[in-house]
Formats: sequence, C-alpha cells, structure tokens
Amino acid sequence: MAPAVVNIADKLSAFADHWNPRIIGGYNGNELRLAKVRGDFTWHAHADTDELFLVVKGELGIEFRDGVRTLRAGEMIVVPKGTEHRPFAAEEAHILLIDREGEPNTGLNPSAMTRATLEVL
Repeated sequence: MAPAVVNIADKLSAFADHWNPRIIGGYNGNELRLAKVRGDFTWHAHADTDELFLVVKGELGIEFRDGVRTLRAGEMIVVPKGTEHRPFAAEEAHILLIDREGEPNTGLNPSAMTRATLEVL
C-alpha cells in the first residue's frame, strides 16, 4: 500500500495552543512533530540526540550560550546533542521538529513546559 500524504497546513489547523508538539509521522526511530510557538521556551538540552527545527511560518529565535540564531519560514537548524538552547518567538510561529522517538520535548531539563505524552494527529 502506498504511504499517505500528510498536509502540514491541515495538521496545523487542528490545534491552537503553543509549545505543545503533535506527532504527525515518524521514520527510522524519529518523530516528526508540529508545534505552534509564541513567547519563551525553557533552556534545555538533549543528551543523546540531535534536534532539527524547520520554520514553516513566521520567525523563530533560538538562543544558545554563545549567541542567538534567527530562522525564518523555509529555514532550518540542527541543534547538536548536548547543546543547551532556548527557542523563542515574539509572534506566533509554526515549526516542524524532528526528535528521536519518545524524546521529551525538554530533554534533560524537566519543567512546567514538559509534555509527558504527545498527541498523535
């Protein structure tokens, strides 16, 4: 059977809250996650896995201990494992993340923003 086509805009229209990623697919032990973001996230790191951020809409900043990177729609960055970072967005942005299956959204740093389980869309 041929795989299903995933429409990212349709998936994004299914929710409105911020900093609560939804799983929209997976491959090779990784989860494809969509999120709407606004405001500041928490400082965190993922010890054993890289994390990919792709901006679908808007602008996302990611603060690192040595500076800030700004991503606009169509741009991406891979945060190497073990690298502390803090995403933020002044206005709502839509992002696609790739994380290892089951990886907490706050990595090694549990906080009020940690999601115990992620909804699958």
